[in-house]
Amino acid sequence: MPTSLADLNAAVERLWPTEFAEGWDAPGLLSGAPGDEVRRVLLAVDAVDATVEEAVETGADLLLVHHPLLLRGVTTVAETGYKGALLARLIRARCGLIAAHTNADIVDDGTSAVLAAKLGLVDVRPIVPGAREGTGLGRVGRMPEPTTLGRLALALGDVLPATATGVRVAGDYDQPVSTVALCGGAGDSLLADPAVRASDVYITSDLRHHPASESREQTLVAGGPALVDVSHWASEWLWLETAAAQLAEALPGVEFAVSELRTDPWDFVVTQ
Repeated sequence: MPTSLADLNAAVERLWPTEFAEGWDAPGLLSGAPGDEVRRVLLAVDAVDATVEEAVETGADLLLVHHPLLLRGVTTVAETGYKGALLARLIRARCGLIAAHTNADIVDDGTSAVLAAKLGLVDVRPIVPGAREGTGLGRVGRMPEPTTLGRLALALGDVLPATATGVRVAGDYDQPVSTVALCGGAGDSLLADPAVRASDVYITSDLRHHPASESREQTLVAGGPALVDVSHWASEWLWLETAAAQLAEALPGVEFAVSELRTDPWDFVVTQ
């Protein structure tokens, strides 16, 4: 029996229920006819020109992304703007669009959990527990063997796909690390959380000057974590393989592929 877009969306809902997404978020089915047949799905972090083109050119019936295209309100989807142009291209190709965002971040095999597993962390738990057991924002755990901040940063460089900005670190290269807190994507909202402050290092993305500076200054006074800033796209891209495998198990008649395109917005960096 063919798999419809409605069937696919129902599988996404079972894995990552939108009811547990953050209140500001906008995941779920964005475009597409529920009755359309789905034979091939492309997974990507972002719905941008390159991934939409890849989905259309490879004959995907659905583009499943992490970041919602219409996260912030719009008043027009005219093709004079990039969001309208992307939606129009997908609709003309009868390629649906679904986003699984914070509803996929919080689960026990979501974005942060996958990054924790790639680093080999043990005794892993959410930084901020969610409504269901085992779910929540971010993850904190222990390294299987103590290491140093520099070696952990190098390990991250091996685990994450390469980007122009690489891995930025605030802390001493040789300082010992046992307890690691992390949050895939932008996580500076958790900098003051007790579980983060009690960790040896906090790994996240999009750290801005003032929150990072204030965190480091507080560490000088009362102790706290070293900081590691990685690419937002890279930290969440790792989850796509897990998501594809889960969907393939739920819908064995559908082909799932992960986009290898880098949608990190930075192209090069000049070091000084």
